[in-house]
Amino acid sequence: MSQLTNQIITEVKKVICGKDYVIVQALTGILAGGHILIEDVPGVGKTTMALAFSKTMGLDYGRVQFTPDVLPSDITGFSIFDKQTNTMKYQPGSIFHNLFLADELNRASSRTQSALLEAMEEGQVTVDGKTYLLPKPFTVFATQNPAGASGTSLLPDSQIDRFMIRISMGYPAAADEKNMLESRKNGANPMEYVNRICSKETLVQLQEEVNRVFVNDQLLEYIVALSGMTRNHKDLERGASPRATIALTSMSRAFAYLQQRNYVTPSDVQTVFGPVMCHRLILTPEAEVDGKRTADVAKEILKTVPVPKV
Repeated sequence: MSQLTNQIITEVKKVICGKDYVIVQALTGILAGGHILIEDVPGVGKTTMALAFSKTMGLDYGRVQFTPDVLPSDITGFSIFDKQTNTMKYQPGSIFHNLFLADELNRASSRTQSALLEAMEEGQVTVDGKTYLLPKPFTVFATQNPAGASGTSLLPDSQIDRFMIRISMGYPAAADEKNMLESRKNGANPMEYVNRICSKETLVQLQEEVNRVFVNDQLLEYIVALSGMTRNHKDLERGASPRATIALTSMSRAFAYLQQRNYVTPSDVQTVFGPVMCHRLILTPEAEVDGKRTADVAKEILKTVPVPKV
């Protein structure tokens, strides 16, 4: 199975040049069964990466370009009256896919954004009092432009907390950008060369294997201590939720699995700590004035909390 994950990474690299670490982070989030928030400026490959993952993993793919006029029913579905049966018939919404891309989510109204909450947390939607299960596996890739960009608004805290990780693509290096241009010579589309490596059923098996990766008691205490430190740090107005603690554990398991181990080490926890925690932390006004970032605080916490010797 570990050989399979390496092949998936290789296929995604065909369309995403020079962002190996970002690809690994995204795959780690998928294997951990989480949802992924990609925050960056337009045009750096956010949507392309999501599409590449869906293609190489054989996932049913759906996308919604969020705008202020997208309705909650467009996402969750709606009921209409069927004259033939004289009953209300449910029409599934656009979220009923294995990989759902919420493109520019922070352009939608808060009411539409909230339509994703139940789906992301419980893998189901409720319409007119009836609950409908989403397909498995189910992963949301959401993209957003940085706060302050024209026509955008901040995502609510309740939704931010449901994303297991937040990652950023960043601009490519000059050599990688040149490789990107060369791969598109004569009108070629690199996405056409992305091969299917596994099926959605295989991905479910991978996720089950990740859940069986061992985490000893000392590491569980270390994870709890890291989360606890975020709640008592002088530069943070609000720290990590218990959901974040669970996410940190799941991501640590998935990262260990990608390293071909069936047990978690402190370095696994430290590697995924930033992507899991930074988007959940809220700085105090004083820390913001001082120019601090949540990433800086996360690094400080990692240096402060004693690392178990396991």
